[in-house]
This record gives sequence, C-alpha cells and structure tokens, in this order.
Amino acid sequence: MTKKDVIHIEPLARVEGNGGILVQIKNNKVKDVKVRILEGPRLFETLVLGKTPEENLSLVPRICAICNLSHKYASLRALEKALDIEIPEIVDTYRHLMHHGEMIESHSLHLYFLALPDFFGYDNAVAMADELGDIVTKALQLKKFGNKIMRIMGGRGIHGENPVLGGFGKLPDHKTLLSLKWEALELLDFAMATIDILADLEVPDHMERETQFLCCKPPYDGYDYYGDELITSDGEVHPLDSYKEVIQERTVGHSFAKRSSYKGKPFSVGALARVLLLGDRLKGKAKDAYDKLYNERWHRNPIYNNFAQAIEQVFSLEGVIECVDRVLDKKAPELAKPKRNSGTGTGGVEAPRGTLIHHYEIKDGKTTYADYITPTAMFLDDIEAFIWKSGESLLASGNTDNIELQFEIIARAYDPCISCSAHLVHVDYE
Repeated sequence: MTKKDVIHIEPLARVEGNGGILVQIKNNKVKDVKVRILEGPRLFETLVLGKTPEENLSLVPRICAICNLSHKYASLRALEKALDIEIPEIVDTYRHLMHHGEMIESHSLHLYFLALPDFFGYDNAVAMADELGDIVTKALQLKKFGNKIMRIMGGRGIHGENPVLGGFGKLPDHKTLLSLKWEALELLDFAMATIDILADLEVPDHMERETQFLCCKPPYDGYDYYGDELITSDGEVHPLDSYKEVIQERTVGHSFAKRSSYKGKPFSVGALARVLLLGDRLKGKAKDAYDKLYNERWHRNPIYNNFAQAIEQVFSLEGVIECVDRVLDKKAPELAKPKRNSGTGTGGVEAPRGTLIHHYEIKDGKTTYADYITPTAMFLDDIEAFIWKSGESLLASGNTDNIELQFEIIARAYDPCISCSAHLVHVDYE
C-alpha cells in the first residue's frame, strides 16, 4: 500500500479529547475506516467498586469536565432508584435547570467554536472573529451563561458537589434565580438569530446514508433530556433497565472505547436523534426554530446535528425561564432520605452528545457493580459508516481536494467526547 492509499488524520481537531481517523483506499475505493480513540482506559467502573453511593457521586463527574453534571445527573437517577429515594417535584425542577445550563454551555461551545468555522471557511473561531466578531462575542456570552448556571447549581465551575442524593446542598436565592431568567430572555434573540444564520447555509450531501436513532423517552408528552425508557427510530420503546439487550457493546482493537450497535447496525444519539424522535413535541420559539430548519435530509446527514444543537439552545433557554418560574418563591425542601441500603438502579439522561446510561448494584451501602455507556461509545460505528460513504462518493466523483477536511467535518458534527468514551475495564485485541 502506497502513501497515497492511506488518509491518516491525527489528531482530530476541534473535538473533546484525543482521537484520529484512518482511511485505507485501494483501486480508488474505500477498503477500511477506523475512528481511533487514543486516550487510555479510565477504569471508572472499577474505581467505584466498594465505594458508597455518596463517594460514587463525587467520582463519576471526573469522567468529563465538560459534561460532568450529566454524569452526576445519571448517577443520581440510578442511585436514587437503587436506594428507593423519592425526590420532591421541586428538586426535579432544579435538576432540570442544572441540566439546561450544561446543554447551553456545551452546545454553544461546539456549535460556534468547533463547528461553525467549517461552514464559514475558517481554521478556527479566533480567525473567524475578525469578520464575524459579533457572533463570536455573543456566543461567548451564551457559553458564559451556561457556565454560570452550572456553577450555581453545581456549587463550583466543574465537578460540583452541590447535587447530592435526595436534593441539593444549597439552592439559589430569589435574586439569583431572577437574574438567570432575565439573562435567558436576553440571549433568546441571539439564539433565534443563529437559526436564521443556519437556515441560509448549504449542507453537503456526499456522506448521506440511512441510519438509526435512539434517545431517552421523556415520561410525559413533551421534549426533555431524561427518561426511563429508550425510544428508537424504528418505532420501538424499550424499558431503560433492558439497555444491555437494546445496545450491544463490543470492543475493537483500534480503540480504547467500546463500540455499540442496535439490532446489529450502527446508530446515532445526540441532539439530531432527539430532534428527529421528539421534535414534534417542541413548543414556543424552539418549535419555530424546528419548523424553520428541519427537512427530510436530517435522517441521512449527520451535519444537521449542528442545526439540532441550535434548536436545543433555544429549547434550553426557554427551559431556564420555565424552571425559574416554577421554583421562584418556593420553600427549599429537605433532603429526601433512602429507604434501603441495597438495591439495583439504572439512570438515563440525555447528555449534550446523546444518551448516557449509569447502572449500579448496591449491597449494604457499598457498590458491588457499575456499568456506564456514554454517547460517544454509541455513535462511533456510525461516524465510521458515514466517513466510508463520504469517501466512496468523493472518490467516485473525483472531488478529493479537501477529502481529509470532509472526513473531519463529519466526525466533528457528532461533537464526540472522547474522554467520556474511554473508560474500559479491559480491551481484547484481535
């Protein structure tokens, strides 16, 4: 194999963590695609063994500094089931507020600073700032707002200890809550202006293929980021507890992250999956954004994940306003207490990058088993399949001048969190 028969992209730029892409070509046809996860195993399922549920809640956010509250939230949902802790509705609302903050922070980081430079032809957001300074400035304000909510609800900037079993250590006061509401209202205009910007962009089609989608099904007839059931694009609904039968995991020799399939085929999770499966539940300005951007190509083209994140920015800003209105002037509840010290629980939430599952078995107050499936570990197979289709199309057309960039754009569209994905206990090499 000659040098021109191998496309080797390493490191993969503008993603969270250390990864690469290896594409092998022979006789002008794609022969193999590998998305390589190069970070070493994190071993978190083993680290929590023998620990108390409270210790688990401090450990698991360290899986990722970006989506640390999603890991905290999934862990809380799982452990509270295992210990039979019934939280009051107001605590649930505060957790929604917390989660909206992380969605806003993560989506704004990816959409404006990692993905949009590709659309506008810049190497990075800094280069983009000279001509599109207003967008970059407002995007920074939006990201800062998400960070602010995470800091308030988490208790500090990252790996917050404020969310605890049964509630929160401390809740924001009236003045703080109102400031969040007014800031969300102010930023809504920019989020909707982003929808207008995206509506005018051309999206390439060289990678388009049919795939499958999966996300958590909310427990009510609305759009949300959690659930105790999994919904799939083939119309099936599965109890979350059966996640191991729904999501088949395996190891591969070229990656420190597990791979996942649904019914033996690749699938996608994330903002695009959520909008495709739950978009008809959107209301308010988020519904307006969906109506303006959505088209049938979304089912076949991962680039539209960027557009779906823009819709969710609007949804989460409106969600912040709604959450504040629900809890304003309400008395802070006492922490809910566990009714047992042994049990099994599975928690499912929608992290910014997709479905996140935490599962625990607790005996006499100590963890005897833990299992995590992260979004990136679910969609890595799908990234490879779309890059394969892109390579076939571009090679057949002879349009290969920027083929490496096109492969990177596909991978970046998923917003992979490589650090989250690499937490294996062991890897079996072929």
